[in-house]
Amino acid sequence: MENKLTYTQNGDYLIPDLKLTEEPEAAPLGKYGRMRRQYLKEHRPILFQKLVLEGKLYPH
Repeated sequence: MENKLTYTQNGDYLIPDLKLTEEPEAAPLGKYGRMRRQYLKEHRPILFQKLVLEGKLYPH
């Protein structure tokens, strides 16, 4: 598997150059959006974390 990451030398360590993707400004969540987010946090924590890390929580 080929890795397309770039690294920066910091002393004896190689630190990966990671950047977060820019999310468009999301409109405030309504009642059902907040309820869905809370449900995912409490009952589907793995899916919630996956969506947050991939930047897909608000489009979901």
